[in-house]
Amino acid sequence: MKKTALLIIDAQYDFCNPNGTLFVPGAEKDVERIANLIALEGDRIDAIFLTLDTHKVLDIAHPLFWEDQNGNTVAPFTLISAKSVEAGKWVPRYHAEYVLKYLQTLEAEGEFQHFIWPEHCLIGSPGAALDDTIMRAVLAWTHRTRRDYRTVAKGINPLTEHFGVFKAQVPVENAPETRLDEHFLNELSQFDQVLIAGEARSHCVATSIRQIVKYAPALAAKAVALTDCMSDVPNFDHYADPIFEEAARSGMKFLKSGQVFKEN
Repeated sequence: MKKTALLIIDAQYDFCNPNGTLFVPGAEKDVERIANLIALEGDRIDAIFLTLDTHKVLDIAHPLFWEDQNGNTVAPFTLISAKSVEAGKWVPRYHAEYVLKYLQTLEAEGEFQHFIWPEHCLIGSPGAALDDTIMRAVLAWTHRTRRDYRTVAKGINPLTEHFGVFKAQVPVENAPETRLDEHFLNELSQFDQVLIAGEARSHCVATSIRQIVKYAPALAAKAVALTDCMSDVPNFDHYADPIFEEAARSGMKFLKSGQVFKEN
């Protein structure tokens, strides 16, 4: 039997609950399907890893970090480019010189453009907690199999976006938590099969998959994206499509959760 890991990305209240500050429509159904998979096939899952998006209020992608030309806090869902900062349209309230260089690097490397999100997954807040449906499923799995689940925090450093599980969009100097997590990639590579689910398909899931393809191509060939266990941030569904197409060419499979163990 294949040795299988389940990687659940950012299945947290703020993304998965309709009352969350950055609710992803469809996520409330995704977590039910993930929980159902764990309940039905948990004995065939050897490890469960859960990533936790974890932010401070004063984060480079949160409103309070920025102001407009009149000193007003920038609204959520504002797109900010390096040129707009150079022109003075948007002004970082902190680390101005660093922020401009950050935006320039982000754009030069072809990462997602810088976007301001509502405050979400704040350290210590209910929004940062695992979704209740996932928590119950994982606890039941742990008690049944006597294997503890593992959590991996990301997004802690407020000076860079951290969509992908394995590396921040732009690593920060002298901040190891933002650099490529080779240890975690190597750990996942020990499994015969790695199932990937979570939120949001358009951002954190897509970026994590792109990082697997780029930094651990052998792992890509063993990965399975559970297509009915992830949803897009509205109006961003097109972000993931080219990433997923490249991943499929690298050998990654894309299956519904009910198909996974039928294929084995």
